[in-house]
Amino acid sequence: MSHIHAGSCLCNAVTFELEGEFTKFFLCHCSRCRKTSGTAHCANLFASGATLNWLSGEDKLSFYRLEDTNFARTFCSVCGSNMPTDAKARGLVVVPAGCLDTEVDITPQAHIFMDSKGNWDENLGDIPTYEGLPS
Repeated sequence: MSHIHAGSCLCNAVTFELEGEFTKFFLCHCSRCRKTSGTAHCANLFASGATLNWLSGEDKLSFYRLEDTNFARTFCSVCGSNMPTDAKARGLVVVPAGCLDTEVDITPQAHIFMDSKGNWDENLGDIPTYEGLPS
């Protein structure tokens, strides 16, 4: 059975379709992911052997690879949204969960690189939650 996932950036300049199944879902707290996301972690899905098709805006994509590492990011040059990275050499596509417009049928499997998490990333589950912006 083939799984088709669709996604886009915030400004909708870039749209894509991914054919394949997500086999891993990690919340990465490494300093690199924190810097590129501006948050406590990146939520990345991994699809081995998937096919990534850019439907629009491929010319709007920018790519960054941190020298001498496997760390790379693809992002919209207009709005800055993280977009999928086709890591052909590794045989997988890495998809930021937040750029998907379709449902994800897998839940996060682990928090990773917790040894480099931000010092403020403690007991986040203990703070109040709101349906919207608090008054």
